[in-house]
Amino acid sequence: MPMPIIERRRIEAEIVGHLYRELVTRFGEGPARQAIDAAIRKAAVAHGEKCRVDLGHTPDFADFEAILPAWTAEDALTIEVKESTADRFSYDVTRCRYAETYREMGLADIGALLSCNRDAAFCEGYNPAMRLERTETIMEGGRRCDFRYRLDKTGD
Repeated sequence: MPMPIIERRRIEAEIVGHLYRELVTRFGEGPARQAIDAAIRKAAVAHGEKCRVDLGHTPDFADFEAILPAWTAEDALTIEVKESTADRFSYDVTRCRYAETYREMGLADIGALLSCNRDAAFCEGYNPAMRLERTETIMEGGRRCDFRYRLDKTGD
C-alpha cells in the first residue's frame, strides 16, 4: 500500500525546511523561496507526468477524481465537491491537515511553497489542458481553498 501523501509531505518538509533555512542564511529569503518554489514545481510536474504515464492515456476529470483519495487519505483534506462534469471539476477544501502539519512543524511560512504551488504544476504534467483557478487557500490564511479546475479544449 502506498504511503499517504500527507505523510510523504511531512517527511519531505523535514528535509526541505532545513534546506530552505540554509539557503536563506547563504543567499537571502527571496532567492531561497525562488529555489524551493522552482524545485517543488518541477517535482509536481514530474509527478503528474508519472501519473499520466501510469494511466496509459490523457487523463480527464473522471481520472482526476479517481486519484483524489490519495491526497485526502487519513483525513488530510475535508472537501465539498461543487461541480463535477466532463469539462469542470470544482471543490472547496474546508479543512487542510497539510497546513496544520506545516504550522506544527514551524514551517507555515513556506507551507504554500511545499504544497499549494504543486496543484497547478501537477496538472502541467498530468494533462496540460487542465487549468486551475484558485482565489484563496487555508495555508495562506483563507477560510477555504477554492479549487476550480476546467479543461481547456482550445489549447489556450
